[in-house]
Amino acid sequence: SLTQQNKVLKVELETYKIRVKVIQEENRALRQASVIIQAKAEQEEEYISNTLLKKIQALKKEKETLAHHYEREEECLTNDLSRKLDQLRQEKCKLEQTLEQEQECLVNKLMRKIEKLEAETSAKQNHLEQLRREMVELENTLEQEQEALVNKLWKRMDKLEAEKRSLQIKLDQPVSDPTSPKEITHHRSENGNDTASKLTAHITNLRSEVDQLRSNLAAAEKESQEKTQQFAQEEKCIRDENKRLQRKLQLEVERREALSRHLSESESSLEFEDERLFNENVSAFASQRPISPGGLTRCIACGQFVSRRASERFIKPAIPIGLNTSAPNVLSSHAPSSGGGQQPGCVGGSGHLFPLLGGSGAGGGASVTSLNSSIGSSSNNTSSNISFNSGGGGVVGHTATATSFVQPASPMDTSMCKD
Repeated sequence: SLTQQNKVLKVELETYKIRVKVIQEENRALRQASVIIQAKAEQEEEYISNTLLKKIQALKKEKETLAHHYEREEECLTNDLSRKLDQLRQEKCKLEQTLEQEQECLVNKLMRKIEKLEAETSAKQNHLEQLRREMVELENTLEQEQEALVNKLWKRMDKLEAEKRSLQIKLDQPVSDPTSPKEITHHRSENGNDTASKLTAHITNLRSEVDQLRSNLAAAEKESQEKTQQFAQEEKCIRDENKRLQRKLQLEVERREALSRHLSESESSLEFEDERLFNENVSAFASQRPISPGGLTRCIACGQFVSRRASERFIKPAIPIGLNTSAPNVLSSHAPSSGGGQQPGCVGGSGHLFPLLGGSGAGGGASVTSLNSSIGSSSNNTSSNISFNSGGGGVVGHTATATSFVQPASPMDTSMCKD
């Protein structure tokens, strides 16, 4: 039984030795595989670093070309805007001159019309006053003639009464002359009839003259009333025309003031628009410019700018000493440093860089289109405050609508955050 047990133990020992040899062979093969994987990882890492360096250099060149192109476009746009602004100013000056000439011509024309109307009104008023004076003079002369006629008639009546009394006295006296009474009566009757016919004829003539003078006076009064009404109507028309011309002149003055105000507002809005576009272009250019290696970088943790030395730009991460012997563990342990670092850092970095490039191109195109579209329009957007850091060489742009650009941290950057 002991021999059998000894044999069994020897057999087990042999099997264990064989297993140990197999395990040692497997361990050796795994170590060789791990060494090969490490070499491959180093090669891949070097290849990735080289490709990233090439891509970064290409991106720098593209950025420089884009910056030059953007500067040229900005110069062209500023020149175009300045030319358009000069053209608008010249047009404004021409419009102001033409407006002043038109207003002067209109004012002179209106003044001539007003002076002419005033002269006509004064002449018509003088003529009306003259007609009134003539009418008053005619009335006075008519009254004087009527008084003279009445006085004359009264004198003749008194004279006739005196003659009648004297004749009556003579009739009452005795007859002393040898003349016959028939002759005397005949002579008296002839004289009386003659004087009575003369008086009646003269009275009828005077009455006809009075009627004629009254008719002339009524016609003159009627004519003067018609002329006064006509003059009043003409004066009313002249006043209405004067009011209309004054309103038209006021409207022309208001239109000129509105036009000058509109021109000044358009000029100020164009100046504000030029300043805003320049500030937006500078801020967009500053936000799209990449931070050069060795310049200012932004820390991920605190967000502050950190200076980086040239010797600390690209350093390969060290291979860990305590490496696991299994191939999946080796791959998983190298994943954060090589593959995983590439995904968020390298590929993701290229993803950040290429969108940055595309963003710069799109931003340049958008800025150009926005410049071209906003030449003739005015806006009330606030202008951006731009601060240039000349010592560090970085540009920080604070705009009202866009946030500051944050450079993504490189996974190979070993610089620490410095307060």
